Amino acid sequence: MGHSEWAYGLAKDLLATTLPRRWAHTQGVAEQADSLASILGADADTLLAACLLHDIGYAPDLVDTGMHQLDGARYLRDVAGADERLCRLVAYHSCADNEARQRDLFDVLAQEFDQERPDLARALTYCDMTTDPDGRHLDVLDRLAEIHARYGPEHVVSRSITDATPRIVSSVRSVEAALSDVRQADAG
Repeated sequence: MGHSEWAYGLAKDLLATTLPRRWAHTQGVAEQADSLASILGADADTLLAACLLHDIGYAPDLVDTGMHQLDGARYLRDVAGADERLCRLVAYHSCADNEARQRDLFDVLAQEFDQERPDLARALTYCDMTTDPDGRHLDVLDRLAEIHARYGPEHVVSRSITDATPRIVSSVRSVEAALSDVRQADAG
């Protein structure tokens, strides 16, 4: 069984019943991952698994620090025995280091988890930040606006997203450019 099949079952068990909207988002994020297979090659299954697992830290039974990235990565490492790469991708997804700083958890995050390769981190950010809470695909700027509207300007998530906006947009645009290059090469 590949990483993605295992990840699908785990994410579904943790999210589908207790957090159905989060599960819808997760499935949409995974659909975005499928669209990146042409640029990721052998890493496509790892990205798909990370997309399926990226928000498991919201599951009520997993909440510990309140930072879903860290809580999810800890669960994957300590309970599920997941591959280290998946743990790293979940721990740092969508510029989580900014949220860790806002929550005074950066030292904990950095001590427990290394960062994953930048190309895979950017790909996960692309998938997450171009998918709304209901699993629909949208532009990154619309997604950022949706996050701000949902949380409000003073919430820790809004503050961390504000700080991370340049990196998030840059990540998404670089993946979009890579996809465009592949499409042009295939057409030519």
